[in-house]
Amino acid sequence: MPKQKTHKATKKRFRLTARGKAKHRQAGTSHLATRKSHKRRRNLRGTAVVNVVEAKKIAKALCGLSY
Repeated sequence: MPKQKTHKATKKRFRLTARGKAKHRQAGTSHLATRKSHKRRRNLRGTAVVNVVEAKKIAKALCGLSY
């Protein structure tokens, strides 16, 4: 029986918490930040949690590993 492989693109973008929630880096932070307000940039810092439905798909793609 072949092993189930991890989806590498998902591995680069998401991490699973101990309870199975998926965390991701917020979009809109890499460049062109001068036109965004300070409040908006501050709120984009850190990580955000993905919707529960999407977290199940991500967990399946990661084979249940957190990386």
